[in-house]
Amino acid sequence: MPQSPTATPPPWVVLKFGGTSVSTRARWDKIAAIARGWRERDKNVLIVVSALSGITDQLKALGETQTDAGMRAAIRDEIRARHAAMFAELELPERALLDYWLERLDALAENVRAEAGALPWQAEVLALGEQLSSTLGVAYLNRLGLSAQWLDARAHLLAQALPNQNAWSRYLCASVPTAPDAAFAAALGERGALFITQGFMARNIDGETVILGRGGSDTSASYFGAMLKAERVEIWTDVAGMFSANPRTVPNARLLSRLDYEEAQEIATTGAKVLHPRCINPVREARVPLAIRDTNFPDLAGTQIGVAAPDAAPSVKAISSRGGITLIAMESIGMWQQVGFLADVFEQFKRHGLSIDLVGTSETNVTVSLDPGENLLNSDVLSALCADLAKVCRVKVIAPCAAITLVGRGMRSMLHRLSAVLAEFGPQRVHLISQSSNNLNLTFVVDEAIAAGMLPNLHALLIRAEAMRVEDRAIFGPSWRELYKKEQFSQGAPWWQTRRSELLSLAEQGTPRYVYDIAAVRERAQALRAIKPVDRWFYAIKANAHPALLKEIAVQGFGLECVSPGELERAAQSVPQAARLFTPNFAPRAEYAAALASGVPVTLDNLHPLEHWGADFAGREIFLRLDLGAGRGHHDKVRTGGAKSKFGLALDELPEFHRLADRHGVRIAGLHAHLGSGILDAAHWRDVYVQLASLGEKIGSVHVLNIGGGLGVPARGDETPLDLVALSTGLAEVKAAYPQFELWAEPGRYLVADAGVLLARVTQTKRKGDVRYVGCDAGMNSLIRPALYEAYHEIVNLTRSDEAATELVQIVGPICESGDVLGSNRRLPPTREGDVLLIAQAGAYGAAMASHYNLRDPATELVI
Repeated sequence: MPQSPTATPPPWVVLKFGGTSVSTRARWDKIAAIARGWRERDKNVLIVVSALSGITDQLKALGETQTDAGMRAAIRDEIRARHAAMFAELELPERALLDYWLERLDALAENVRAEAGALPWQAEVLALGEQLSSTLGVAYLNRLGLSAQWLDARAHLLAQALPNQNAWSRYLCASVPTAPDAAFAAALGERGALFITQGFMARNIDGETVILGRGGSDTSASYFGAMLKAERVEIWTDVAGMFSANPRTVPNARLLSRLDYEEAQEIATTGAKVLHPRCINPVREARVPLAIRDTNFPDLAGTQIGVAAPDAAPSVKAISSRGGITLIAMESIGMWQQVGFLADVFEQFKRHGLSIDLVGTSETNVTVSLDPGENLLNSDVLSALCADLAKVCRVKVIAPCAAITLVGRGMRSMLHRLSAVLAEFGPQRVHLISQSSNNLNLTFVVDEAIAAGMLPNLHALLIRAEAMRVEDRAIFGPSWRELYKKEQFSQGAPWWQTRRSELLSLAEQGTPRYVYDIAAVRERAQALRAIKPVDRWFYAIKANAHPALLKEIAVQGFGLECVSPGELERAAQSVPQAARLFTPNFAPRAEYAAALASGVPVTLDNLHPLEHWGADFAGREIFLRLDLGAGRGHHDKVRTGGAKSKFGLALDELPEFHRLADRHGVRIAGLHAHLGSGILDAAHWRDVYVQLASLGEKIGSVHVLNIGGGLGVPARGDETPLDLVALSTGLAEVKAAYPQFELWAEPGRYLVADAGVLLARVTQTKRKGDVRYVGCDAGMNSLIRPALYEAYHEIVNLTRSDEAATELVQIVGPICESGDVLGSNRRLPPTREGDVLLIAQAGAYGAAMASHYNLRDPATELVI
């Protein structure tokens, strides 16, 4: 498209395509369509390509076969065959240019320099992948009618040796200083408007080929984008962009629609694989926008990366994890106030070629983490380092570890919002905590084995809350599961959606009001009774003790688990004595005595009753509740295990409990453990079962194992429902190994949560700045879970459920407390006084925990 001498030349767009994006004809068709789209918008286009997927690994293997010419030949033949097949798939007419590079491959594979493993030779070998793929790409785009030219990246990217670089990094992990070069952009524009060049490579001052390191094609695109002062650089790959966590570990990870350069750098550096960390700085320095796009779904906007907004609010954007971390702990009283101690020990790391990442210090200890790298894989290097360090301090190597990092701008100002995160790390062994000097991340180093299991819950605690904040709602896009339809979980429409008219009529009779659907309770009870490995089910009536619900649950074959004399009295109206359990906590002596007198099985969870009231239990059978060491659940107030929980006997006190039981002739007939609520991982109860069975075998008198409750109910659409089939399968496996024990379980919320809704009427609306409030006549005196547990309940405007939810509001009650918030940052239709709100999943711990606080009557109850 020729330009007049005075016309402004078209701006450049740099497009980078990775190995999977250039490995099939269908993918090249998409590349052609993307390039054509930019050309139709009068943009000059530079395409940067990687090698075909897997080729770089094969070339690396070829370079490492220093003494095996036969193996080199075999690898060479595989590479030739792969590119010949690609040539045929693209149906290209002329093979001469491809053969030039394949002959170059032959020559390098046969070159005697290979025997010495020369670094320049290795660089030339590794560069062949991109030289081959770019040659195929140019030929194919021209075949499709696009006038594309081949551009040798080495002619324009000049690597510069850095002061601390060794020979290996100068050839195989080179760096290229770049800056906007208007003359280069103009000269290239005069040559043409569409080019394909190679990622991953450059040249040094001697004209030799050098490599930018693994992931270097991203960096190549960034270099060219900076030099051309491009309108934008787009990294096209097989995912839609950067996500708030690794989607392979956290399927509910959210697409990050917008990031600034510094945040993207931190996310890439701390574990995200979609973008090479080194590629961000060149475009940041040149102020060139960067985008990550999905070749398979080119209509998705992806992640846009640019300059930070001056008024950006602090928030956590992502949670990442890096494995393979090694910690070196150095301890010596001699380091206290000693000038130059750190300089001396850090010199040892430099001498052994090891890069330090995180640093934690105290008066007598310095602990550092080592970046995973090829040099660290050499055990001799680590041993030599420790030997040298041992001359000046005591050395301890801690590995394998993983670094879990929270990334976001303004981390220091968010510490008050991290209480739930700190609670998650509480039961774990945390080796090091590091808060970055740039205020962009907070890192916890833990044992590698536990890191993956922690990420989903951490993500749920942090990212979900951030995504609901007013100032961040444009940043968090759809989840990975929503984008790629991975394992969609449909729980069906809740019962209340089909009974809207009936519920609105009930609301006319008075609000606030709890409404329970007895059929929903029956359905849940029958689903649990189908789990055959459980011999007896007990319902924890503290969840909801409404007589009609208890009657239905008893009809379904459940016993009732009680924690107070009042609950025992209520249970006696529905089930016989043998179907009742008494599992109190810190109850007075008289309550235990009354329960024993009535013949109800009693559970102890402390030494105190046997130490001080042993005669009351003499000759009796009791159940023992144990604390297995760690709690589970979405909030620290629903976790009932661990030293900070008041429930259960600590395992280190079990021998003393056994001794006291023997002294008083007390028989331990059953073991019980309940570690928390809202658990959606079916493996949890299998693990509890195994631990209790192992302990039960040692005690000898045990014939019942009670694995507790805590069966979770998904509160949000992106949560995975509890897999009852997996639960049954896991329990069956353990039961087969320990058939001598009877298995009991005691769910509560699982049976009744979804069966209940709370109807409330809107009283007032208010706006304060950008914050909108919707007030209603139900407050924390009727439903305290959101204030007490930060629990999430779906809230809908039942009056206007057929209207679009366009307003972001805070839903509050009439109680004189700042914590009287039923829902934060919820989407509702424009809401007016008199509208009826429905608060879902209110069947458990709603009316049961209600009060007359402020002398306001709590919600009434109705069963339908």
